[in-house]
Amino acid sequence: MNEVNKQALIHNIILEGRKKLSVSGVTDVDRFDESTVLLYTTMGEMTVRGTDLHVNTLSVESGEMDIEGEISGIVYGDPDRRSPLSFMGKIFR
Repeated sequence: MNEVNKQALIHNIILEGRKKLSVSGVTDVDRFDESTVLLYTTMGEMTVRGTDLHVNTLSVESGEMDIEGEISGIVYGDPDRRSPLSFMGKIFR
């Protein structure tokens, strides 16, 4: 996906009963496990925390992601970070 298409993605989140989270405007995913999902959206860095988290749908092309599990928190980070840092970037962060 080119930069023009990434910028055109609209970022929305829909949380259904703290069990299902739908995210749009996803540009990249850094990592995920059962307790944390770290992703990047058109609005910047976003972290989802909880227990028994499962990524059911992920399409960076369309910018859609669905997460299920016991969601305990959604935190936005740096709004200027739209993708993961390189190894050297992490050292000097």
